[in-house]
Amino acid sequence: MPVKLLDLVEQNNELKGAFVEKFEEILESGQFIMGHEVESFEANGAKYLSCRYTLGVSSGTDALLLALMALKVKPGDEVICPGYTFFSSASCISRLGADPVFVDVNYDDFCMSIENLKKKITSKTRGVIGVHLFGQACLCEKIAKICSDYGIFFVEDCAQAMGAKRHDQSVGSFGNIGCFSFFPSKNLGGFGDSGLVCTNDEAVYEEMKILRTHGMQPKYFHKKIGGNFRIDALQAAFLNIKLAKIDHYVQKRRQNAGFYNENLRSLENYISLPSETSGNFHTWNQYTIKVRNDKRDDLKDWLLSKKIGCEVYYPLTLNKQECFLQKQEKLPIAEVLATQALSLPIYPELRADQLEAVVDAVHGFFQK
Repeated sequence: MPVKLLDLVEQNNELKGAFVEKFEEILESGQFIMGHEVESFEANGAKYLSCRYTLGVSSGTDALLLALMALKVKPGDEVICPGYTFFSSASCISRLGADPVFVDVNYDDFCMSIENLKKKITSKTRGVIGVHLFGQACLCEKIAKICSDYGIFFVEDCAQAMGAKRHDQSVGSFGNIGCFSFFPSKNLGGFGDSGLVCTNDEAVYEEMKILRTHGMQPKYFHKKIGGNFRIDALQAAFLNIKLAKIDHYVQKRRQNAGFYNENLRSLENYISLPSETSGNFHTWNQYTIKVRNDKRDDLKDWLLSKKIGCEVYYPLTLNKQECFLQKQEKLPIAEVLATQALSLPIYPELRADQLEAVVDAVHGFFQK
């Protein structure tokens, strides 16, 4: 039975009537940029995340860039981030002329190593970007404490973790700024690129609000050089509709992860299964196994031959990317994960027979 890695059609079709009604409403209003729809989504996002302030933005990448701009990152600064994550966690640092410093990660949870983080802090360190990878919260309270002790900022990259919690506190609310992505594949997926920043700091919020629209305040008077980081009204309106369903989406993902863990446990001589760190509420944006004995690529090819969707997140650590090769940093655990990690379908609408097909295909590879 074919199983896609991700299938958004059923999820979005369920809400098609609400989307069409909202589209017609916006079409009639002529308010396509900013306005009520954006303000409503921001208010509901703040309530969901238990944060004082939120701003809808144009993408998860722009959320990170806007956050670093608001925190006044400049050339010569060092900003620490994990070396095993999506590229934008580091590229936004470099775009501002600062130097990304890569930290190794934990083998079990894919998240930033606290011990390695401590070793990488220098007199040039301006802050840390902690990534909640695959929907698993990093150790937010420990990173926040380290940053506070050193007088540096903590930005949370929550691109894959809308709805995730650490000790019942929403990710995004531990650091100075939380940055979210609503790329279509995310737990809260939009209809293109869009994102959100959140903060409990009023001064930081006001700074980001100005920078979001070319540093303009009032209209056509520019205090600073910002960017065009606005979220479209249509994106905000559609996301607002889906926000009411996110807890349901996450619960289904959690059920699917539980099914995999139960039915793949007998293969633990060959693969390591992902788990939920103590104190975490994992949203399972990805279900990522680790395939030992150099069999990852063979398993991937086998699954694809059976029409079972799967993907490698990520095949190359950031320290090995061509644009960062000059850094010559060694990240032994991250580099192992890049050769072992393989993500299986986990989206909420998977049926029982599809989940069984994935499990049977994985078992079939190791039994052949």
